[in-house]
Amino acid sequence: MTEEADSPEPLSELLQSPRLSTQLVESDSTMQEFIAELKLTNFPIALDAERASGFRYGQRAYLLQVAIRDTRIFLIDPVAEYSRAVWNEFITGVGSATWIIHAASQDLPCLTELDIRPFKILDTELAARLLGLPRVALGTLTEHYLHIRLAKEHSAVDWSERPLPSNWLNYAALDVDVLFDLWDAVERDLVEKNKLSIAEAEFDYLLHPAPKIPKVDRWRTMSGLHEVKDQRDLTIAKYLWTAREELAVEKDVAPSRLIPDTSIVAAVKEHPRSRSELASLKSFAGRASRTFIDTWWKAIEDGSNTKNLVELRLKATGIPNHRNWPQKFPEAHARLSAAKELLAKISTERDIPQENILNPDALRAICFEPPEQLTIEAVSETLLKNYVRQWQVDLVAEGIVESLAAEEVPTKTVDSDSLI
Repeated sequence: MTEEADSPEPLSELLQSPRLSTQLVESDSTMQEFIAELKLTNFPIALDAERASGFRYGQRAYLLQVAIRDTRIFLIDPVAEYSRAVWNEFITGVGSATWIIHAASQDLPCLTELDIRPFKILDTELAARLLGLPRVALGTLTEHYLHIRLAKEHSAVDWSERPLPSNWLNYAALDVDVLFDLWDAVERDLVEKNKLSIAEAEFDYLLHPAPKIPKVDRWRTMSGLHEVKDQRDLTIAKYLWTAREELAVEKDVAPSRLIPDTSIVAAVKEHPRSRSELASLKSFAGRASRTFIDTWWKAIEDGSNTKNLVELRLKATGIPNHRNWPQKFPEAHARLSAAKELLAKISTERDIPQENILNPDALRAICFEPPEQLTIEAVSETLLKNYVRQWQVDLVAEGIVESLAAEEVPTKTVDSDSLI
């Protein structure tokens, strides 16, 4: 007799409506109702935020979903009119709770903009990464753990619209309705695989992340700009980008909805000689391409006439790009290659993605400029200074010491001043 086949996993059920009742919060009275119920719970709350970044300027939150376990889902309008006292009480109450949240790093900036900061985080998306799951989207995880499929037909709507349609609110509520059950399942998996303490360390890090260095010359990140090689053309591109940015702020519209990056690059490459010639370019498209033609033409004129040309390339800061290491810094490349092999091995053994074991920037930094003493203590101290967590240091420090001792790969001599 053959062994009985494993019984198939149950089919996922489509969840089209939240299982908890919902309450729209858009006044002092409904906000006080939420605050009163929040004070009665000792459980973590489930929290999510909806933005309108594809429609409005910036990353402002236009809806907050907060679920109280076994109670209700409150759909909070953060742009509604509240008294200062009630709003402050809301901030204090939510900020004092433990949050179950999916992909906290995506929502924390817009919540911080509202002065809402967490006391403690339980992040289902981050936990799933640490568990080695190949796909960590909310819908994927609910199918994996709960055998529930989420209706996702309103995932790209303009959440700044008012009033919000009831079917949008229904969709938004689903994202927090499942978080309690999902966290319970994820937590059991973390305990079973002896990764709960690692997850807790990563959740704590979310509360106090490494400071981010502001991007210099954001205009250089435009898609397609790499095709522009001339210094004057790059200057015109900067002036067009700046004009678009200023108009986007004024109109509270996502810059790409005015004119896309492709329009700016096209205008630069086509070299129109007049306002009418610019307007006639089919490649110069976008909702505001003709409505604000004077704005765009003035930017082109100003960029064409200024004596302050931009640099063709930004001067390098920090360590050089690692893609240049094989030719220019062979010793650093040898160390980095050895370290990557180490991380790949640990990643396989622990079933944790390499980037979650050690941040690539921290890895490259220590490989390019190792500590003078190649000891576990010195390597650990260097890593900790680069915001590497203790559990990560415990995993990699010994192997990193060996990687940093990797021998130089033979290569041709390189000019000493080629550091970029």
